[in-house]
Amino acid sequence: MLNQINSEKQDTAVWIYSLFTDFDTSLFLMGKHFRLYEKLGAHLIKVDETDGTFFAVWAPNAHEVSVIGNFNQWNKAAHPLYKRLDASGIWEGFIPNLAKGEVYKYGIKGYDGSDIEKGDPFAHKWEHPPRTASIVWDTAYTWKDKSWLKKRPKLNALNQPISVYELHLGSWQRDPSDPERILTYKEVANTLVPYILEMGFTHVELMPVMEYPYYPSWGYQITGYFAASSRHGTPQELMYLIEQLHKSNIAVILDWVPSHFPGDAHGLYKFDGTHLFEHADMRKGFHPDWKSYIFNYDRNEVRSFLISNALFWLDVFHLDGLRVDAVASMLYYDFSRERKDAGTNAFGGMENLGAIQFLQDMNTAIEANFEGVLTIAEESSTYPGVTHPVANGGLGFSLKWMMGWMNDTLKYFKNDPIDRKFRHHQLTFSITYAFTEQFMMPFSHDEVVHGKSSMIYKMPGDEWQKFANLRVLYAYQFTQPGSKLLFMGNEIAQNREWNFTKSVDWDLLQYPSHKGMQETVKALNHLYRTEPALYVNNYSYDSFEWINADDEQHSIYIYQRKGLKAKDTLLVILNLTPVYRENYRIGLPFKAKWKEIFNTDDKRFFGSGKINEGIYLPEEIACDFREYSINMSIPPLAAVVLKQV
Repeated sequence: MLNQINSEKQDTAVWIYSLFTDFDTSLFLMGKHFRLYEKLGAHLIKVDETDGTFFAVWAPNAHEVSVIGNFNQWNKAAHPLYKRLDASGIWEGFIPNLAKGEVYKYGIKGYDGSDIEKGDPFAHKWEHPPRTASIVWDTAYTWKDKSWLKKRPKLNALNQPISVYELHLGSWQRDPSDPERILTYKEVANTLVPYILEMGFTHVELMPVMEYPYYPSWGYQITGYFAASSRHGTPQELMYLIEQLHKSNIAVILDWVPSHFPGDAHGLYKFDGTHLFEHADMRKGFHPDWKSYIFNYDRNEVRSFLISNALFWLDVFHLDGLRVDAVASMLYYDFSRERKDAGTNAFGGMENLGAIQFLQDMNTAIEANFEGVLTIAEESSTYPGVTHPVANGGLGFSLKWMMGWMNDTLKYFKNDPIDRKFRHHQLTFSITYAFTEQFMMPFSHDEVVHGKSSMIYKMPGDEWQKFANLRVLYAYQFTQPGSKLLFMGNEIAQNREWNFTKSVDWDLLQYPSHKGMQETVKALNHLYRTEPALYVNNYSYDSFEWINADDEQHSIYIYQRKGLKAKDTLLVILNLTPVYRENYRIGLPFKAKWKEIFNTDDKRFFGSGKINEGIYLPEEIACDFREYSINMSIPPLAAVVLKQV
């Protein structure tokens, strides 16, 4: 409800008006106002039957704040805002007859005497970069995804398959007639939705779509936290993309960056002439790797800003999850610093206690306000309890990226198969900690840039061996405990590293090897989604058991995945050498008949075709410390999955 301070029209260009109540400001100052997007920013409203725009901005240390734009020839004296007569530090006012689409900034007389022009931190739309002004806009949209939202708590639950396709909107696909042109949100929807359905992924993860000035940052240097990037269209067009995915029962996760922001003059840095959003102590407030600024999580108002931003995307854009970037850099003051150069907390430790409180408050607020929403931490340290409940001292995330597994796995697969026997337990090690957190297993964009090479060229051997290695790598990923993530282009074994200025090399699908890789990933998604043993108990010790973890001489691994019922049990056999292993004996978890249901060496995957047909009958021959066993042939550089008949 509007809280009108002065109902009389005034002769001034800006009317005294407010959307804030005393309760709003007290929540804000306590760091507990989580829907600031309903109060701060530019809002198209009607006051005393007059249409116009209400503006509110937090700039507690500014001497003056005004709204400037084309409508007043950028004159800072024309439309001054009023500072609230409380401790909030909020400047506000209503400008009559200012309509949707107007370009504006805040003209600020800073605490340090500087004259600053800042974009609106809560703007819903910005000019197309390199222009830097905000645009008066709304988020009105008639959603048609009620059916999805109703079933989301069930379909987006952790006891369901979670297979994520990560993509960068500007380079998943470009205009075929003009490769330099980035597609709009609507254009992406037309091709992305049928592709995800065909491939069988359950989720799409969009790399950051908030407004950002520098395209080569991929969206990780944000200036407009509450705006969809104008590079691809309007906020409503992004809503359309999300809605179309929802109509096909595809969940949408957004990559979110509350860890740092750039120092662009129109952005958050020194917003009112002081270190307002960032920490004033540059040992805590500047990130040496990214040359960007770190939020001051100790400040209540900053936590309100960030948590409001998280809820904004879930509420207004109907998103189904947030992948939180660079959590480790938030948790520790000495991340990427020598200890002597790092700040400390009040107790002399390296933990950022404000960041910990922020993450706990954020996850608590999301859980309280939304059903069936995931929060996913990209967290590379050994910080304990990232996915444990806040009530138990954890951070409260739904999932954590399993960075250790990813690094160990890629190191192992880069080795020539002849040397793998010396590194056998590099693959078995992850199971020792696999259930300490709820993990997601990522092969993300970070693994195919900056000279790390594409996934296919991480693999050793000739062309056939490279493709066979990559097929078995993906099969290993999809049959291990945890949810899955694969970056665009990885599913077709793109030859080159990811280039954010070019489309995925879809023309590679004319070649049988690349088409076979795509078919492999499609089949793995089908296997993952149709076999309960691969997802119902994904985060429990009860879901996994080794049959043979110690055959380093042959580089063979055998394990079982267990569902809620014995009949759902799967046996997974990996042969990580190019040697065809005939008459290989395998211990059985129990007496049953078994058949092969998946084999990466199938010719339709560009394999050699050494598949196993027929039924395997249990023999009362002890093997692998089991009473019963079978004798079978294991194809070279392949993964085989058996299920009981």
